[in-house]
Amino acid sequence: MTRLGNPRPTRSVILPYEKSKAQEAVDFYEKSGRKAQQWQKDLLKDIMAVNDDGLWTHTKFGYSLPRRNGKNELVVMREFWGLKNGEEIMHTAHRISASHSAWEKLCYVLDKAKIEYRSIRAKGQELIELEDGGRVQFRTRTSNGGLGEGVDLMIIDEAQEYTDDQESSLKYVVSSSHNPQTILLGTPPTAVSAGTVFPNFRKAVLNGDKPDNGWAEWGVTEKKDVHDVESWYLTNPSLGTIFTERSIRDEIGPDTDDFNIQRLGLWISYNQKSAISSQDWETLQVKRLPKLVGKLYVGIKFGNDGANVAMSIAVKTATGKVFIESIDCRSVRSGNQWLLSFLKEANVEKVVIDGASGQGLLEREMKDARLHPPILPTVKEIIHANADWEQGIYQGTIQHKGQPSLVQIVTNCEKRNIGSSGGFGYKSQFDDMDISLMDSCILAYWACVESKPAKKQKVWY
Repeated sequence: MTRLGNPRPTRSVILPYEKSKAQEAVDFYEKSGRKAQQWQKDLLKDIMAVNDDGLWTHTKFGYSLPRRNGKNELVVMREFWGLKNGEEIMHTAHRISASHSAWEKLCYVLDKAKIEYRSIRAKGQELIELEDGGRVQFRTRTSNGGLGEGVDLMIIDEAQEYTDDQESSLKYVVSSSHNPQTILLGTPPTAVSAGTVFPNFRKAVLNGDKPDNGWAEWGVTEKKDVHDVESWYLTNPSLGTIFTERSIRDEIGPDTDDFNIQRLGLWISYNQKSAISSQDWETLQVKRLPKLVGKLYVGIKFGNDGANVAMSIAVKTATGKVFIESIDCRSVRSGNQWLLSFLKEANVEKVVIDGASGQGLLEREMKDARLHPPILPTVKEIIHANADWEQGIYQGTIQHKGQPSLVQIVTNCEKRNIGSSGGFGYKSQFDDMDISLMDSCILAYWACVESKPAKKQKVWY
């Protein structure tokens, strides 16, 4: 007996309902001679659930599956029903080839079901409409596509590439409908995915922040061995029907992260469009503390909003690299005593302080404590420090121990412009993450790599 993949989502949020129009859609679809799989019927039942007023229970529904499982067939069923029931539908995709392929699939099913329709074949501008029914427009997404148009059903295909600016122009397209619905479908984002809407939508629904929306996914919760057959069956509902174990074995390659994302449905917790990737940062991590040489270089950064101050250290290693470590990031309300205590007790060579909100006060307090005066870097030096940091990452001269707080900040950052000569700094991709922890590391690293050994003075007689 052929083993089949798991038909139930590994994670879902489905609002309670008693009625659904899914069976009508399945019946229309199967008139074409194609057969809906049981998991497709079950998921479509959730998507097409209706309340007592006959309105869609889920005004928005998102679902994620690994590739080649037949997730687009659900959309074909839903669009077929919409055509027969007079809906205005817009099907959007990231690529022209994807929207054209969706048009071809729906045309094929209509032909096999012997349904007469009018069609326009123009890549990126396809159209299907029934004489006494509805209409489906197929479009590739742009930042202003869809403005001024009104539809009842919006399909967001390849949702992992759905960007904020595209959503801002498309989310109002269904507002004028009496019974609107938006369906987002795709796979978890990979390292080259540009969209943020899909993961944000998923997070919001799973957290209970979207009371009228639903979600379903097939995926592992942590990275798995690519040869773990049980994970294959857990996350691929069409395994055993559309494809086989043998075809999955052929997909296995050296990139285990990509396999986990695209075949096992793993959602990576960090943003993969970060200026510094998780892989880049993980490569620099050491298991054991290296042999350290010389004194510490300290970087202190007061946050741009004046709320927090962070301190990190850098020190040279016996192999000529630089080991960095974050000491802490605290509210400025805690005062500077913890900073001063560290500077007094540690074997410090240089201190660099940046941040107009607090560097002046700390400089005076250091003077009162009879500590060596700090470096207050200029804008030009900050630009230089950020460039040194980037080169240190790419050239592998930085080492660290994988502090979770630092990993989270570094792998969720993007560049920002500084000055008018092409200089750059970094900023967090999320409002609730403070970049000052990473900035303090950058300052410490810069001070360390720019330090020149003191020359011994020679006296001649």
